[in-house]
Amino acid sequence: MPPALPDTPKPEPQPSAASFLSRITPGLHAAFGGGPAAIRSDLIAAVTLAAYLLPSNIGDATLAGLPPEAGLYACLFSGLVFWIFCSSQHTTITVTSAISLLIGTSLGGLAGGDPTRFWALASCTCLIVGAMAFIAWALRAGALVNFISETVLIGFKAGVALHLTSTQLPKLFGFKGSHGDFWERMGWFFTHLHETNPLALTFGLAALAILVAGKVFLKNKPVALFVMIAGILIASIVPMSDRGVSLLGEIPHGLPHVQLPPVELHDLNDLLPLAMACFMLAAVETAAIGRTFALKYRYKLDINQELLAIAAANIAAGFGRGYPVSGGMSQSLVNESAGGRSPLSGFGAACIVLLVAVFLSGLLRNLPQPVLAAIVLVAVTGLFKISSLKRLWHFNRAEFFVAMAALAGVLCSGLLRGVLIGAVLSIIILLRRGSRPHTTQLGRVPGSQYFADAIRHQENTLEPGIFVFRVDSSLLYFNVDYVRDRFFELLNERTDNIRLAIFYLGTTPFVDIAGADLLLELAEALNARNITFRLAEAHGQVRDALRRAGLEDHTGIHANETVSEIVAAALAQA
Repeated sequence: MPPALPDTPKPEPQPSAASFLSRITPGLHAAFGGGPAAIRSDLIAAVTLAAYLLPSNIGDATLAGLPPEAGLYACLFSGLVFWIFCSSQHTTITVTSAISLLIGTSLGGLAGGDPTRFWALASCTCLIVGAMAFIAWALRAGALVNFISETVLIGFKAGVALHLTSTQLPKLFGFKGSHGDFWERMGWFFTHLHETNPLALTFGLAALAILVAGKVFLKNKPVALFVMIAGILIASIVPMSDRGVSLLGEIPHGLPHVQLPPVELHDLNDLLPLAMACFMLAAVETAAIGRTFALKYRYKLDINQELLAIAAANIAAGFGRGYPVSGGMSQSLVNESAGGRSPLSGFGAACIVLLVAVFLSGLLRNLPQPVLAAIVLVAVTGLFKISSLKRLWHFNRAEFFVAMAALAGVLCSGLLRGVLIGAVLSIIILLRRGSRPHTTQLGRVPGSQYFADAIRHQENTLEPGIFVFRVDSSLLYFNVDYVRDRFFELLNERTDNIRLAIFYLGTTPFVDIAGADLLLELAEALNARNITFRLAEAHGQVRDALRRAGLEDHTGIHANETVSEIVAAALAQA
């Protein structure tokens, strides 16, 4: 019989187009996977969310130096696509105050005083942001956002709560607020308290009391929706505007022509710095918001998927004559507090904005601003958690100060800089810890062949004439000096005649070229002192790295031996 042919390996199945589409559109599954009750809750939340988005987007468009309808277009077109691609179940896409201010303060010189050109440049910036987000998604660059730790998020959320409170207090008290950072807003608020409108404050406090009571006694019920409807009805009967209470007013209606912004090729280069800043702001804020809700509701957030959602949203908004969009914290909190459970609520809100823009522009003109302020104030109460800050203080003072730096950054420099300040400090602390890893000397556990920490557990006995050293980290260029100093410090503390030194690598997952050079340097230095140097229990990846560095060829070290085997062989030869 002819010899049997070896099995031919079967080719791995290639992912189909349908599976690829399913993977990049998680929002579709989340929107319709919760059953009728969840869909009903999302649709109710969509009404409340739309009622908040309409005035906030109009106001933010003003900050951007654009007509009010630019904010509606951005919210409308981005909201129709963002929900399909996002992995967050609560994040709401919208224009934000931070991006609006960035646009408003950056495009004036390029536009040359021409409002039409200003609008076109803003929409073009939106398209560039979308392209940047798409490239970041394709490169799987979302991992960079993971440097924003939970510690940073605690401070970020607390800062956002205070920042949003400073924007809503003047509305609640019935007088005009100011722009700027938290301190400027609060300074304006306290110096203008004499302008308080008693009727507006009464109306706002009543709405606030009902919302707080609903949050305590009617959890997950659309209390905010009923408060909003009641406010519109009362304001339609009582002439509040005549008594100084600010109402939403007229909302522009109609849709734009979907087209490429009319800009020149050289404008793209001029817009790149602004687009990069908007992209960073959108990526960091959207990721921070998504992680906030993912941690609260215990679902998985895919940062890369959020980048794809940001890309789709900004491209859609750019073609629809909007300007750059991002996840909005206050909008997302309103969505959550209104009962939103999936991205469907964001899509529903976009559809309502569409209906309002086309047919029902006068529907919300009598919505009192103090009611909107009360809805936001109740929504942000869950962000400022004293208990979390106390826990950080008792757990690790360094992490507490990182959270405080993020909080102070948000209050003093805005949302993006606050997160970035905290992230940079986190990286600095991480590098500092990595540059000073835990090191120890190992001793034999009594009655066994196992070697463990002899400094922490002094009952472990040191083998006479044998020094066993361990470092609990990778050996990298920024920690080799510290490891070298600790190695010789512990070695020189031994009073017996050391004839064998063992470097335990079982807790060292990676060695770079500087780490390999350190081991070679130790071998040569100990050889000059007539001390044999051996490596023990190195992982396969580490052994491969040491071979590539020529360590075994030059020293004859067998990097895969265990400590007990090396010690037993040394004792047998003694």
